[in-house]
Amino acid sequence: MSEQLISFQNQGQTLFGMIHIPPGAGPFPAVLIFHGFTADRNEHHFLLVKAARALMAAGFVVLRFDFRGSGESEGDFSQVTIEGEISDGLAARAWLRGHPAVDPDLVGVCGISVGGAVAACLAGRTQDVPSLVLWAPVGDPARVFSQAGSGSGSGFAPVPVEGGIDIGGLIVGQGMIADVLRLRPTAEVVGHPGAVLVIQGTADQTVPPYNGEMYREALGERCTLVWIEGADHTFSRTWWEQEVIGLTVAHFRGQLAPAA
Repeated sequence: MSEQLISFQNQGQTLFGMIHIPPGAGPFPAVLIFHGFTADRNEHHFLLVKAARALMAAGFVVLRFDFRGSGESEGDFSQVTIEGEISDGLAARAWLRGHPAVDPDLVGVCGISVGGAVAACLAGRTQDVPSLVLWAPVGDPARVFSQAGSGSGSGFAPVPVEGGIDIGGLIVGQGMIADVLRLRPTAEVVGHPGAVLVIQGTADQTVPPYNGEMYREALGERCTLVWIEGADHTFSRTWWEQEVIGLTVAHFRGQLAPAA
């Protein structure tokens, strides 16, 4: 097995990530993972590292990367927008599909939180993502962000400042605010023609459970909504993350047939 630091370009800026490649000749099916807002390609308690290694052990190439303005990628966080992250996701997918170890027709997408909303929009717009998994995905950005810091325990604690909103030392700019008010990921994901696995913690106070219900309502029978009893937003207990990762591996195994 191999884990390699990589970089690629989008709109004149460099993004950094980690690719995980299983042993063998390939080409392999692959999974592209999107991190959440204010996080990076590792996520809290290294959730995405653990998920990537489990998927790699199951025979998938995995790419997890930092959106522009996050982690080690170029850009300033105050310029982060949902549309910008969708653009980053498309650039990452193109890079991954062009990798010699990857079957370009078998690249699934997984995202958490705002990264889940990004994944939903990307899949709905491209209409060619063969498998989609969303963890605690934001379904109604305007409602989620308006409730942040209102005593729900989310930890955002927003404070208005010049040019945007300060959330614990990070400036959310006007572009992000505009996207939050405008975008409707649950409407966009309907354009995705396939099945969707949504995993939601019942005690998530950052992106409350009604968001998972919104995806189920929008997608109908195409959505499998799995509740993780008692889990918070990032599934921050070992037994919660193990359940989430196990469900995710099983879903991609079922939908991304190994390349011939």
